[in-house]
Amino acid sequence: MAITPDFIGRDDLLAKVDDHPYARLTAGGDDVRGYLLDGALAWTSLGPWGPVAASLGAAAPVAALFAGLAADGALTPGTWLHLPRITRTEAAALPADTHDDWDYLWTADAPAPHPGEAGVVALDAAEHGDVAAVLDDALPDSTSRPEDPRIRQWYGIREGGRLVAVAGDRSLNGVGFLAGIAVASAAQGRGHGAAITTALTRRLAAEFGVSSLGVMSDNTRALTLYRRLGYTESIPRTSVRLV
Repeated sequence: MAITPDFIGRDDLLAKVDDHPYARLTAGGDDVRGYLLDGALAWTSLGPWGPVAASLGAAAPVAALFAGLAADGALTPGTWLHLPRITRTEAAALPADTHDDWDYLWTADAPAPHPGEAGVVALDAAEHGDVAAVLDDALPDSTSRPEDPRIRQWYGIREGGRLVAVAGDRSLNGVGFLAGIAVASAAQGRGHGAAITTALTRRLAAEFGVSSLGVMSDNTRALTLYRRLGYTESIPRTSVRLV
């Protein structure tokens, strides 16, 4: 028997999760379909860049919901499923081939000014090759790249005329979101990561009332920095790709 939605619509979803920034970010449009099981909540939608499947609550019922939707053909192959933190063993029932553990962090407060903020500038398309070089060096697995249509604007810091730090504004659905934050290996330890993150956090918090980002859970250095800059709200995530 096909799984039927328990509710339809973004407004219903946000009402059920008290306007949670993660739900606001990932659920866009009027095609949101929500599913409830044992206190967990999963939702699907068709965002501007493709299908979305995300969730909040306990991992086991979310995995069961996504497994059922995949079996029904309600999820498109290649879709990333975003779950609460789940082990590889627990995720084995899902027809997926990639398993990433990461944390979603957010803050409604602007951090204190950083002395390096003055060096943060918007980058134009002609500089996207330099952005790619920094990412290839410092963050080669980043899913945010210069050609990514989700990026509203790339920003960077130059040192001696050379681009040494980058970050992308990937805000969506009324939620500020930073992505692709990277500092060239030869320029690390000089405060560039803190400077560019501070500058863009202040910018997005002013525009949207909240700034958020995602970071791999084993990147303790970045987690320490982001929490120092005020990203103290967080939820653990696991993302798998449907095959």
